[in-house]
Amino acid sequence: MENDPTSQRYIDKVVIITGSSRGIGRGCAEEFVKAGSKVVVSSNDLAEGTRAVAELKLLARQPEYVTFIACDVRNQQDIKTLISGTISLYGGIDCLINNAGWHPPHKPIDDFSIEEFRDLIDLNLISVFAACKFALPHLRQTSGNIINIASLVATIGQHYAATYVATKGAVASLTKALAIDEAPHGVRINSVSPGNIYTPLWQEAIDAAADPDKCRADGEAAQVMARMGRVEEVGRLCLFIAADASFTTGVDHIISGGAELGYGNKAKR
Repeated sequence: MENDPTSQRYIDKVVIITGSSRGIGRGCAEEFVKAGSKVVVSSNDLAEGTRAVAELKLLARQPEYVTFIACDVRNQQDIKTLISGTISLYGGIDCLINNAGWHPPHKPIDDFSIEEFRDLIDLNLISVFAACKFALPHLRQTSGNIINIASLVATIGQHYAATYVATKGAVASLTKALAIDEAPHGVRINSVSPGNIYTPLWQEAIDAAADPDKCRADGEAAQVMARMGRVEEVGRLCLFIAADASFTTGVDHIISGGAELGYGNKAKR
């Protein structure tokens, strides 16, 4: 780890990452572990979370620097247990990354039920509010920070994804409002908005496509950099925000490979 540029940058800091057994959350967990942090991996999948922790422990300064706490972020008591369990283990919290969420299949508003939208609000938005609420009393004591994972499409929109875009737009707006409220307490609150990041969910979409090769190629061609992002790249951005961006709060950090740049053929007929 001596040659890793992230090594020791956030040493001994306590970091909670929701939805961190796979995908972007897992990428964040790996970067913070390599930076010397004490990382709490959280997921509603016990088997997947246990495997992730076993692998992350191999990168940690000490094995006890990585632990797993099961949490379904739709359950308020689970979130309370995640926070209290972290305090019991490590004595404080320095950073909370609200990553857990879901993108439902694309379809027009006519085909979304009100109940589906309410359920997605619970998962993608209310869970973020609750985790912030329960963690902030502890973050104020450490002058810590919160990073909420929003989405590029919260800014630019997305075809047949009205419910998802609405929840992620709300996450970005909640971030700005809380940044104002918490600045007097020394707590910074920022968001990160990924574009196309190659995750297990992306691979599932590729596998399910009628033409998997075309699906993958289209995903890569959406960026001016001609590729999808990697989960570790999002993790490094989050590490920078937590460890180095000490004069940054209320900012939405887009990591998109330039997907939002330039004109394109966007007419739907």
